[in-house]
Amino acid sequence: AMTFSAQKCGICFQPPSIILIYRDSSQDKTRQRIMPIRNFSKFSDCSRAAEELKNNPRHKAYLEGVSLRQLQKLYSLLRGHLEGQSLAESLEKFQQEETIDPEEDMNKLDDKELAKRKSIMDELFEKNRKKKDDPDFVYNVEVEFPQDEQLESCAWDMESDEEI
Repeated sequence: AMTFSAQKCGICFQPPSIILIYRDSSQDKTRQRIMPIRNFSKFSDCSRAAEELKNNPRHKAYLEGVSLRQLQKLYSLLRGHLEGQSLAESLEKFQQEETIDPEEDMNKLDDKELAKRKSIMDELFEKNRKKKDDPDFVYNVEVEFPQDEQLESCAWDMESDEEI
């Protein structure tokens, strides 16, 4: 059985990190895991970054319940931020890229694009199938810290699994 079930996944811009709120069923606790993002620039490929994170042996078990597309979305928000876009702009841009054009001829797409469309459709199907009261999974978070905690900001470079 899975011991970790992801509940929410967010992005923190400063320092760049992906934050996962998950339930540890073996200890019956809800925890937060901070996964620092390194070597990511506005020129980075969000899909590749998402795949690398999802397959990272240190994080794999925790990210089981987080779809690749959600991670891609978080990385694309970070990339937008690095390009100087506001969160609203990044979200809108992501939305446009993720919308299926009904007029589009699927036969003309290459495999990569086709796979992308298929995953969008699967995701839309999942969304519609979900119960209305399901907490929406991806949320965008910019974490603000009280001033005195700035001194300890280096702790963010470690993986932290403290209870919350």
